[in-house]
Amino acid sequence: PVFLTQYALPQLEASEHASVINVASAAAYLFSGFQHMYAAAKAGLLAYTRSLSADLAGRGIRVNAIAPGTIDTDMVRNNTPEMQQAMAKASLLRRAAQPDEIVGLALYLASDASSFVTGHVLYVDGGWTAI
Repeated sequence: PVFLTQYALPQLEASEHASVINVASAAAYLFSGFQHMYAAAKAGLLAYTRSLSADLAGRGIRVNAIAPGTIDTDMVRNNTPEMQQAMAKASLLRRAAQPDEIVGLALYLASDASSFVTGHVLYVDGGWTAI
């Protein structure tokens, strides 16, 4: 995300509707002994999102992040069936989300409907971080 944003900066600056959307994880807010490096990396991405939003706001570029919970993706499917089930049951909704359940939020953040939203992390985690 850091290098991609740097690479895209000229196009972002030229746009009247520039929006950067980083994809972090709800894991950045929760402890887990078996995924500490992943959680640390995603927590760093959230700090980067907040700092970059402050840096780019004056140029009319909004920066936000989506923090999903367990999503039915290849990354999740690379775990054992037992781990997949445990990950799905960790949220209040007791299931994994489908990838297209993230699309609406991403479209909102990319659109002018969110033109006054920057520096925020929005959760799509089935209530995982509410626990």
